[in-house]
Amino acid sequence: MFAVENIDAMVEHMLVHNANLIGEMRYGDAYRLAYLRGPEGIIVGLAEELK
Repeated sequence: MFAVENIDAMVEHMLVHNANLIGEMRYGDAYRLAYLRGPEGIIVGLAEELK
C-alpha cells in the first residue's frame, strides 16, 4: 500500500503503463483506496487521505 496525494492522477498514470484497475473503495471518511495489478501480476494498493 502506497500513500498518494492525487489517487486519480496516479491511477491514470498506472493504467497508461499497462496496469489493470482491480477496484476502488472508500475506507470510511478517512481514505480513498485503489487496487491495481501491474504488468508483472503484482497487486499494488494506493491510498489517498481525505481531508
